[in-house]
Amino acid sequence: MEAVDGHSKACCNIPPIVAKEYEVKGKYEEIGGLKTYVTGPAGAKAAILIIYDIFGYFPQTLQGADILATSDKNHYYQVFMPDFFEGEPADIAWYPPVTDAQKKALGEWFPHRTPPTGVAKIPKIINDIQLKYGKKQWAAVGFCWGGKVVSLTSGPDTLFKVAAQSSPAMIDAEDATKISIPMCILASQDEAVSDVEGFEKALTGEKHVEIFKDQVHGFMTARADLEDEKVRKEYERGYATLLDFFAKHL
Repeated sequence: MEAVDGHSKACCNIPPIVAKEYEVKGKYEEIGGLKTYVTGPAGAKAAILIIYDIFGYFPQTLQGADILATSDKNHYYQVFMPDFFEGEPADIAWYPPVTDAQKKALGEWFPHRTPPTGVAKIPKIINDIQLKYGKKQWAAVGFCWGGKVVSLTSGPDTLFKVAAQSSPAMIDAEDATKISIPMCILASQDEAVSDVEGFEKALTGEKHVEIFKDQVHGFMTARADLEDEKVRKEYERGYATLLDFFAKHL
């Protein structure tokens, strides 16, 4: 379908967003000893590594993976979402951490799962996937915690050709100065505008930086209320933006 009403072709080809009880299109596999959600055509030459948020495998995140895999009819991707937390994600009931109990639980969970722990796993993850499915051209997208992992793995020695972040966590302009590939940032209303703008200013390559000013942190993953029409439309627009950016640079 051609673009209409200012929407991209990718957006027009995204299937209707499922608000509840989403049925995944892919499957879980064990790759290199790590549970991994895999979706999209195995023969695709391009692949996307999804680094999820702290809540792990949520229906909204899995639906997003399926959208990225096949919604752009000119660019198909095989999409991989490894279980970085190995079955122990954070409990969404801890967020936002307001009560002492929530703060305590999150505070005990996080120190053993800092972004550098994810960074350390990526070379093996990519190698194990390519041993099974063949060499790919790689993009990466990170959500929240995963966004920081993307920032830290997009420097001169990166394995990725292009990367993106949504609702990025722990934003640091110093990270941006080292990024060597095209970068897309889709921030929410909850990230500090000054942090987002500082990061954008420090990026020296191709970039797309946008703040979704009426969306909460996690609007493209676990915290997206897809029964809300406005949230659903912005969720869809977010994934369309990623598809457009990846099509240009991968």
